[in-house]
Amino acid sequence: MTTVANPPVHYSIAARLERLPHSRWHVKVRFLIGAVTFFEAFDQLLAASALPVLRKEWNLTTAGATLALTAASIGMLFGALAAGWLGDRIGRVRTVALGVAVTGLASLAVALSDGIEAFSLFRLVQGIGIGGVVPVAATYINEIARSDNRGRLVLLYEMIFPAGLAAASLVAVWVVPTLGWRAMFVIGAVPVLFAALLPRHVAESPRWLLARGRTQEAEQVIARIEAEVAEATRKPLPAPAPSVRSEEDTSRGRLRELFSGRYLRRTAVVSALWFVAYYVNHGISTWLPSLYTKNFGLDLSTALGYTLLGNVTGLLGTFVVALVIDRVGRRPALVTALGGTAVTLGMLALAGATSGLQVALLASGTTFFLYTVNSGLYLYSPELYPTRNRAKGAAFGGLCNRLGVILGPVALGAILGAGGSLAMVFAQFAAVAAVGAVVALLAVETKGRTLEELNA
Repeated sequence: MTTVANPPVHYSIAARLERLPHSRWHVKVRFLIGAVTFFEAFDQLLAASALPVLRKEWNLTTAGATLALTAASIGMLFGALAAGWLGDRIGRVRTVALGVAVTGLASLAVALSDGIEAFSLFRLVQGIGIGGVVPVAATYINEIARSDNRGRLVLLYEMIFPAGLAAASLVAVWVVPTLGWRAMFVIGAVPVLFAALLPRHVAESPRWLLARGRTQEAEQVIARIEAEVAEATRKPLPAPAPSVRSEEDTSRGRLRELFSGRYLRRTAVVSALWFVAYYVNHGISTWLPSLYTKNFGLDLSTALGYTLLGNVTGLLGTFVVALVIDRVGRRPALVTALGGTAVTLGMLALAGATSGLQVALLASGTTFFLYTVNSGLYLYSPELYPTRNRAKGAAFGGLCNRLGVILGPVALGAILGAGGSLAMVFAQFAAVAAVGAVVALLAVETKGRTLEELNA
């Protein structure tokens, strides 16, 4: 095999990233970015853990409880928009570090709140941080991955987010009754430490530096990465492929570009997929524990156990698709997952949702497919846009998923409030998922292609 110690400048940044074997450097970066994502997920569920205590402590009305639960989601919507612009403007790593700092500091402020108004305000600020970190972090992982294993690398990384959600629930079981709800938010401030570590230990994306016209910095960063990988593998690096093109356009990215030319179709398709996935997912997951206890008379422990079953099958689905998505492709994976979601929900509607166990088993089948869609979109969205607009494109998906998060539970509540049956509830979610599967047929395939090839 031909090897090079110091490749000349004429090799593109993309080619030099593409030839890097998996090494300790990749593990280090994924660990640091992954730890940030874990705690962002952890912080997302803190209000739900604190709410039972807050209801009594502050004598909350239903409106107050709703405000406490939704404030962070509203913040996440604005955070996704702001972070998309910042990620393309000041860099991926700095944007993630800033979002992490906002999340952690706001968590401390929430812990010190003396009323629902302050609590909700600081939860909104915390949501801005959470909503900004996740899509930009996914964009960064996309940009350092090789095209032949980008799907596996990103999806295995994305499993960290649902793990953080599960951890928040498990930790709350002991912390809230023992130390109080404020202790949960103190724990949620841990990400502040990572805000200081990230810029020191995680190199900025060389692709982003090159797109900003900072060619010399890009060369210095890629040279440091190459040296660290070579030291970790203790082997000379393979020669870059001269055929791998570079993205030489250093023009300033504009939001309107997402809605013009070939990107209009890409944005329309991926936005619809984001909305469908989170409309169905959040619509079901938000209400299931209440449905188990209210409609089927199950005790709280059984209801939470059934909910946990859905989380486990969802993680399993994400793991399975991570192993195959680089072979089967993004479009077949998304079509199959949304189709599977429609089928399992349709079966539940036809069966009539007559028992808690029946709902739990079929709903767990649904989450097996839905988690695949959710994590797959964090891989797919950044692939569709050039480096100058990649964070904006990925973050716009965050805006659409927030709309789904808000409207899904509202639709379910409206159907039940109007006297509709559970079968009707699951039938409408099945119909929405089926529409999503049809939309996914229009998706651009990105398997095995470099980010530069996809946006040449």
